[in-house]
Amino acid sequence: MLLLLAALGALVFAYGAAGLVGGAFALNRGWTPPSEGVRIYVEDNGIHTSIVVPVAAEGVDWRDLVRPEDLRDPRFAAHSHLSIGWGDRGFYVGTPTWAELKPGTVLRAAVGSDDTVLHIGHLGEPAVQAGVRAILLRPAEYQRLADFIRSSFAIGADGRAGSVPGYGRSDAFYAARGRYTALRTCNSWTGEALRHAGVRMGAWTPFSATVMEWLK
Repeated sequence: MLLLLAALGALVFAYGAAGLVGGAFALNRGWTPPSEGVRIYVEDNGIHTSIVVPVAAEGVDWRDLVRPEDLRDPRFAAHSHLSIGWGDRGFYVGTPTWAELKPGTVLRAAVGSDDTVLHIGHLGEPAVQAGVRAILLRPAEYQRLADFIRSSFAIGADGRAGSVPGYGRSDAFYAARGRYTALRTCNSWTGEALRHAGVRMGAWTPFSATVMEWLK
């Protein structure tokens, strides 16, 4: 038993160290923010990172996929922005904060799951503060970001992704594409999305800190 615990401890340590190293090396090193463009945000609650985008900007309109009737209270759909994150359904739905984190949930997600979701909340434009960073994107960069996010929806024959209500009245979970593993976490997805847009970002970002470090 002691050997097993030692092996597990070593594995966790190695994973953490690898994640920090992967997050320390940036891609898109030459990227600089424009003087004007589309302002997006990245939020961090200590576990999950999310990308906050305008409901409609530069020809990108999310209302064909994200609709008022998906919410417990459709009035929240009148807000100007959407907070979007991706992850394993069990891990995402079950761990809104550290208080709900359970070892079994972590182990099941680490092994891998094809049951992934997009968590989308409706909100007003956020203020830059602890856990919230702003990024200004050129129109073409924002279009690439939107294309990446749209490709993560599991669109059905009716042109929509199945949804269920979220944590409260203003958010919902949508069926998503992609496999969640210890190598591709919710924060890895955020990093991928930003790299796809062209933003300077860590090469591998499995932890929220490895995303936010590049957005100071």
